[in-house]
Amino acid sequence: MAQIDVIDEIFITVPPSRVAAEFADPASWRKYWPDLRLQVFANRGDQGFRWTVNGALVGSMEIWLEAVLDGTVLHYYLRADPPGGPGGLPNRLSRRRAQSEAARRQREAKAIALGLKDKLEEGRPPGEPPVAFDKLDKHER
Repeated sequence: MAQIDVIDEIFITVPPSRVAAEFADPASWRKYWPDLRLQVFANRGDQGFRWTVNGALVGSMEIWLEAVLDGTVLHYYLRADPPGGPGGLPNRLSRRRAQSEAARRQREAKAIALGLKDKLEEGRPPGEPPVAFDKLDKHER
């Protein structure tokens, strides 16, 4: 079992394709996770990405984009350990240090998710439909 196991999710009122576009450019990965080196091993298009993780941690990370109602639930998973020591085995953190690192990564994940929500919803008031939906004729709804 990975020492660092982070799970997060947030609802964003835009289509999955718009959220996926935010992660399509590898330059964005450095912005969101500057201490991690990511390599895509599953590009699922509008359903998200799966990466192998190296750098400050070694393991896997996933962004799964689930179409729900008029938007997307962004699911985030990080399962990793500190980089290996001699023989390639992962270094073991103390329980306290592992919990501290997991909590730090959870806060970072939530900050990334909330930042994306603010950016992609472009100031849409809570409870209001997305701009594209708002422009539809009432008979088209």
